[in-house]
Amino acid sequence: MKKIFFTLLFTIFSAQLCFGEIPERNLEELKAESQFRADRGAYPMGGISSGDAKEALALIKNRDRDEWAKGWGAVAQKYLDEGKKASNPKDAGIAFRKAWRLFYMAQWPVPNSKGKQDAYDQAIEAYSSYAKTLTPQLQVVKIPFGNKSITAYVRMPANVQGKVPMILAISGLDSRKETVAEGYGPILEHGIGFIAVDGPGTGQAPVKVSTTADKMFSAVLDYIYKMPNVDTSRIVVSGVSFGGYWAAKLAFTEKDRIIGSVAQSPPIHEFFSPEFLVNNTMGNREYLFDLAPAFINVFEGANNVDDLARIMPPMSLKTMGLLDKPSAPMLIVGGTKDTQVPISDLELLARSGSAPNYSWINPVGGHLGREIKGWTDPVILNKIIIPWEVNLIKNHQPK
Repeated sequence: MKKIFFTLLFTIFSAQLCFGEIPERNLEELKAESQFRADRGAYPMGGISSGDAKEALALIKNRDRDEWAKGWGAVAQKYLDEGKKASNPKDAGIAFRKAWRLFYMAQWPVPNSKGKQDAYDQAIEAYSSYAKTLTPQLQVVKIPFGNKSITAYVRMPANVQGKVPMILAISGLDSRKETVAEGYGPILEHGIGFIAVDGPGTGQAPVKVSTTADKMFSAVLDYIYKMPNVDTSRIVVSGVSFGGYWAAKLAFTEKDRIIGSVAQSPPIHEFFSPEFLVNNTMGNREYLFDLAPAFINVFEGANNVDDLARIMPPMSLKTMGLLDKPSAPMLIVGGTKDTQVPISDLELLARSGSAPNYSWINPVGGHLGREIKGWTDPVILNKIIIPWEVNLIKNHQPK
């Protein structure tokens, strides 16, 4: 009887997904919203000036993915050329950083067309050039993973005696290890290093999203444990958005190798249901555009929304039976107005595991707990997340 009911339920939702309209923003709405966010430094436009956004958006004539990439890429190229001609590292770094942010926007939210893939490749090039101007330096490492490798960024604090605590920082659906590495720069001042990686299905990750994709993070932890200058008794995992899902999962599966986990707006259970996919993910307006296509791009075996409805439910940590298992302490961050991840998922996670969990929930915040002004992404990271991590690391007593 249960099997018949599930088949009927899936058939109903499949029909809705196939024939329902996706209320994405049209071109003019998309341009207006993009400029609005750029003017306020709101996600995903942080680090992009109002003028550069206006110039790029004026070049975009339709909603074609390659057209989007072309418009932003044209403005980015000017800064890339400027950086190459700069007479000193400081000016070069400023130009390369601007080029990276604009190429990143050109491939946003995911490189699911040729033009966007080209833009992503150029974003990597621009960030690599920018990273060479940083002090302390940023190191690019290749971590073995089967017959592939995981590309990661390692940055360690300068002039620290002894071994260094580490943050394993995981990007989200549309953020990248470059975004994460940029955000975590301030933690170096506390004598803590970080290793930044792309989440499965994104950036240069060697695997797409699946129920076993967290194995790549176990491989990263293996690598960290072999680093001679790392204090392996003080490792914290941090993940943003879909990266928060992996951070939450690792709090259970890798509890013996980490001392804590930060999960920022993590999908846990309800998020993966066909109901939530239909009613919230498709055409989500809190997201700038193309949330459902972005998920299709990162999930293994997904070619359309129907595939997502079939693939996503087994991803639930509740369905996996993990939430009743022993865990490392967690900091759970989010907002009650989040339309991308249900607040019920955060509440469920807060009640799970075996260690004390901590929550910071913005009662007027959206996804990640963010607001257009006030509690922006950098403010939440620097005033809430990093202080919690520093306190956990400084006060941890190794067994």
